[in-house]
Amino acid sequence: MRIKTKGTAVTQELFREDAYLKTATARVLDVSPAGIVLDRTIFYPMGGGQPGDTGTLVLDDGTRIPIADTRKGEAGILHIPAEGAPAASVGANATLELDWARRYRHMRMHTALHVLCAVIPAGVTGGQIGAERSRLDFDPGEVVFDKAAIEADLNRRIAEDHAVAPRFVDESELDAKPELVRTMSVQPPRGTGRVRLLDIAGVDLQPCGGTHVARTGEIGPVIVEKIENKGKRNRRVVVALA
Repeated sequence: MRIKTKGTAVTQELFREDAYLKTATARVLDVSPAGIVLDRTIFYPMGGGQPGDTGTLVLDDGTRIPIADTRKGEAGILHIPAEGAPAASVGANATLELDWARRYRHMRMHTALHVLCAVIPAGVTGGQIGAERSRLDFDPGEVVFDKAAIEADLNRRIAEDHAVAPRFVDESELDAKPELVRTMSVQPPRGTGRVRLLDIAGVDLQPCGGTHVARTGEIGPVIVEKIENKGKRNRRVVVALA
């Protein structure tokens, strides 16, 4: 029998409490063609330009279910099994094993893009995070995009090893400081009364619900691979971990 759920809040999001969790235990609440819903998870669901996590669910009987993607769903966070994977049963207990190497690269990349926002004082029109390379698109305005200068400034700020931590503000505070929202076409989710910010001490502060490293020094050296002109109001900066 399927356990009745309502909204993604049914899944406790352990990754928001500790982005460094590599394993945890959980109970299967729901199994459907869309995916497996657990009562708690360390798997980040795709959102904010960050890909969904991959890994493995290990059931109590030893059955291993490879997870190919993680998404948000109406019944909770969906852990999407790889094609041909064994089935799970509602009520089963599972050990979650995160593909940590992939996730950690996403955390480093995501944090690097926040630092890039501090380097380039322009509105963000889009972005995408990947394990190998990532990008941010900017509305350039009067900003000069000098590839060498951007790379040098980006790596200088990263090497300064600034503390990185989430914090929350009231929605009213965000309304009073609209400059905190750097994305031009996407607004942070509202309705709970609070908005989650990512604070890179002395460098950057903006709404974000993704996973990040604890200090910028963990990012390591970054290469600005290219800067592309994608239109009158769009410059694309592509970065990779060195």
